[in-house]
Amino acid sequence: TKVSVAILAQAVVAQAAESFGVPPSRLLRDTMGACAGVSGGATVESVRVGPASAPPGAHLPNQAPCTDSRPALVYHASPFPGKFDITPNKAMATQQDLSLAYSPGVAEPCIAIRDEPEAAYAYTNKGNMVACISNGTAVLGLGNIGALASKPVMEGKSVLFKKFAGVNCVDLCVDCPDKDNFVDVVKHLAPSFGGINLEDIKGPDCFYVEEKLKAIMPIPVFHDDQHGTAIVCLAGLINAMKIAKKEISEIKIVCNGAGAAGIACMKLIQVYGAKKESCFICDTNGVIYPGRPKGMNDFKASLANETVSEDMSLAEACSGADVLIGVSAAGAFTEECMKALAPNPVIFAMANPEPEIRPTEAKRLRPDCIIATGRSDFANQINNVMCFPFLFRATLDCRATQINEEMKMAAALALADLARQPVPEEVKRAFDGRSFEFGPDYIIPTPFDPRLIRVMPPAVAKAAADSGVARRPIENYETYPDECAALVA
Repeated sequence: TKVSVAILAQAVVAQAAESFGVPPSRLLRDTMGACAGVSGGATVESVRVGPASAPPGAHLPNQAPCTDSRPALVYHASPFPGKFDITPNKAMATQQDLSLAYSPGVAEPCIAIRDEPEAAYAYTNKGNMVACISNGTAVLGLGNIGALASKPVMEGKSVLFKKFAGVNCVDLCVDCPDKDNFVDVVKHLAPSFGGINLEDIKGPDCFYVEEKLKAIMPIPVFHDDQHGTAIVCLAGLINAMKIAKKEISEIKIVCNGAGAAGIACMKLIQVYGAKKESCFICDTNGVIYPGRPKGMNDFKASLANETVSEDMSLAEACSGADVLIGVSAAGAFTEECMKALAPNPVIFAMANPEPEIRPTEAKRLRPDCIIATGRSDFANQINNVMCFPFLFRATLDCRATQINEEMKMAAALALADLARQPVPEEVKRAFDGRSFEFGPDYIIPTPFDPRLIRVMPPAVAKAAADSGVARRPIENYETYPDECAALVA
């Protein structure tokens, strides 16, 4: 079985093609292109990636047949519906096994946990279990399709946790469009999980939900659409700035898109050293500035540029900008925007499935640019699968109470540094014909770089310990990378 980041989009490829006016064959090619070079099963614990454990030809009793021949639908339907099973990691072959796994033996760990709650990490799967939770109000580029229709995406996210970092994850699709009802449901789930990954919740509700749950829950809560994207974006930007020979404190940055990802990207970039007065974030009403009468909320207001006092368009904001980031819509970066940018601009066009501008068009208009997108069929893919599995691996291993700014920054710096190192041959073989030497066409590692599991978790775990949020700091950083790698071998 081949597993890749493309899983997230395959379940809805036909609907996405129709919604965006993209031929299904091309969208399917784009989403499945990431599969090259990734094969084999993963370690078996609670969530298993790989072929079904049942004999060949087995299927669920009375399973409805898949009558649609589209590859993405066949993939999700056969041989079993969905993308993962729950399988035991203890012997279950004898009466003695059963008496230990359930009654009467199971009473002993129950009593131990009652007397010392931390014992849950020793006797249950809590310490390596994450919940991927959504209410389906902002799924991929499909919008508010509801909790049930979001399930293929959440299952896909769950297997990526397991495939890339050995983290068990289950999807929980909660039918609560109301943000307060959603919080009321999720806040009671801490006993079962070591961490919560929020996914595909519409803005600005996503900010409210994350803030509330972080304040209430005793385990880490992380909204990947915000922070995972921001971490990978910053890593790419750090390297692009090195190549362009520009300093973060001296550049002008424009971001088009003031949703979850856009706001998080700009916040983390400012933590890294960009000046707030040099950062301009735009939405459909133009540049966000203090007191703007239309389309504002508290989260946008926190990034309002105080040097602007009247309406300003995206194209106007682009004048002299060194960096243009897009988390918005296809075609948003016009020729006027491109020509207004400063020399040697950096362009991150991250809208999916179609970017704000295609690399070929960006290079035609600005041959001096460095460009990245969210797609696997172009160089410099900004993809948060390079972040969230490894971030949670470290978070769980050191039992961090939260995922703080220091941990996010450590992840970004480690990811940026990895791109500057020589690339293994196995990665090169997965992408025939693509150059992997640090430069304009390689500013960020690929999701399939096997070094990620060795590099990212130690950096994040150390930042957690140094910042005081690790309840159980890693004891041996020399052996820890190998221990992480063994989980996905």
